[in-house]
Amino acid sequence: MTTSPKNLRTCEKGHKYYKSTDCPTCPTCEQERKPESGFLSLLSAPARRALENNGIISLEKLSTYSEKDILKFHGMGPASLPKLRAALEAEGFSFKN
Repeated sequence: MTTSPKNLRTCEKGHKYYKSTDCPTCPTCEQERKPESGFLSLLSAPARRALENNGIISLEKLSTYSEKDILKFHGMGPASLPKLRAALEAEGFSFKN
């Protein structure tokens, strides 16, 4: 497997970071944005952004989607589903069938 060379970038807040892809996300800014609590805090940054970009910021809203629907979001992978399932169940919700 070959890797692309990493390029030095600077975000709009002045953070310097290296990326080998064209992803514009600054890792420092993303870490600062991570919630300290709630179900979104359990997820990786790509999975969290996938939900946020689709307007899902509450468990109630999440419960209106099926697992299959959630997996279609760019950035969401199957490893996040058990965390989401547990968070939903803890509050008396579940994924839509």
